[in-house]
Amino acid sequence: MKAAYGLVVQILDPPRDGFNLTVKLNLSKLPPDEEYRNTLLVKIASVREVVMGAPLRVVLKRLTSRAVAQDTDQLVALVHRPMESFFLAPQAEKVTVVFPMRFKDSTDTVLATSFLQEFVEARRTAGLSNAPPCSWSPSPPLELKDAPAEALSTNAGFVSFVIFPRHVEGKKLDKTVWNLSTFHAYVNYHVKCSEGFMHTRMRRRVESLIQALDRAKPDTEKSKKTGQNRSFKRLSLQESRSRLKS
Repeated sequence: MKAAYGLVVQILDPPRDGFNLTVKLNLSKLPPDEEYRNTLLVKIASVREVVMGAPLRVVLKRLTSRAVAQDTDQLVALVHRPMESFFLAPQAEKVTVVFPMRFKDSTDTVLATSFLQEFVEARRTAGLSNAPPCSWSPSPPLELKDAPAEALSTNAGFVSFVIFPRHVEGKKLDKTVWNLSTFHAYVNYHVKCSEGFMHTRMRRRVESLIQALDRAKPDTEKSKKTGQNRSFKRLSLQESRSRLKS
């Protein structure tokens, strides 16, 4: 937190009841430069990703020296949502990041599975040749052989990214950490957008069908076999007899 925000943010210890972290902003310490100030404010608004991405940043920074610390030469679990984690398998030349994908809604599960499979296919295009290799599998990859069984219960498969030193050089480190720490939110966002898009298309289709049915209805005024000015009145039995006598 101090490295990311400097003197602008102060961590309160202990945090408020019911919270894991409480911070205090010193607005008088904001930089005068407007562009840098806006960048800092965006980073402050993204405090969750900054905190959750800190362990990921530590592991990925070791790729630049192509060395793996002895205490991290094993599977690392990072909790990013309640009861949900993603895993890091660090090595000297690469770090494999595995996301078990879970969704509560059955429709979201179907859309996410299709989206993730297309996501992997898109990586194979020529324009994305420098992006981290990506793979999807319905079963746990070998990197998760030591993971607890409850962490492997998914309904949308497993997504794996292989991060090489070239992906964390210089300013690329911040972008890589951000993209990985927000990957599940990224997928969930596009799943919800796809669902909303399909609902919109369905509503438009229903409206067009209703308009077609309205145009297909016959014109009742032209289809009448009686004259336009002719009207009918139902007479009672007594009225009909009186008219017959007259």
